[in-house]
Amino acid sequence: MSGHSKWANIKHKKEASDKKKGKIFSKLAKEIMVCVKQSGKDPNNNPRLRLALIEARSANMPRENIDRAIKKGAGELGNVNYEEIVYEGYGPEGTAFIVECLTDNKNRTIGDVRVAFDRNNGNLAASGAVSWMFQRKAHFVITDEANADEEKLMDIVLEAGAEDIIVEDGVAEIWGAPDAFTDIAKALEDAGIETSEAAIIRKPDNTVEIKTVQAAQQVMRLVDKLEELEDVQNVHQNSEIPDEIMEQMDEE
Repeated sequence: MSGHSKWANIKHKKEASDKKKGKIFSKLAKEIMVCVKQSGKDPNNNPRLRLALIEARSANMPRENIDRAIKKGAGELGNVNYEEIVYEGYGPEGTAFIVECLTDNKNRTIGDVRVAFDRNNGNLAASGAVSWMFQRKAHFVITDEANADEEKLMDIVLEAGAEDIIVEDGVAEIWGAPDAFTDIAKALEDAGIETSEAAIIRKPDNTVEIKTVQAAQQVMRLVDKLEELEDVQNVHQNSEIPDEIMEQMDEE
């Protein structure tokens, strides 16, 4: 658990300061469009849309972007035709990867994903090859040190369905069952606690420890290349990069 927590914290800190905000907003808009098209634009009657809107708020997505995505999904600003596809594969050091996509061109998507794996020490695998290694979990990240307090958070979210709280280096992670996502999000909102990340993700049951700087760089490069693809929504993988390896990478 702690190893995965470290990786999640590293990933969060990296994304918080990098150039991907526009890409994140694009992914969130696409998800909102699909949610609205499938089940309508009322979040009270559309749990998936409710989740997407919570994620959008956590990412500080502008309100006008959200409204435009809702209108597109409802057909008010043109037609939306995205298909959901999930790919599975293996990365460097035998790491397991799950790549979730929304696409209007399956041939383009599978080609782009395959190239990313092939050029970055990985390979695509058959459906079901690695998905059994992951569990879907509600996941929240809190970076405000005043609120990243285990005892304080326990009082707020345990009754809402939280299963675990991890606090490391001033960052708190809250884990729960997928169906507890909305209740946990509401408990945090009612307590005035902002989340830097709020999503239902695929959490690995076991992690693969990365033992060299070169291997760590290869894993992170594959993650980056997949996340850069137009049709990729989420990348889940099970690497664990020890602190000493991360420190060596920072020094290079």
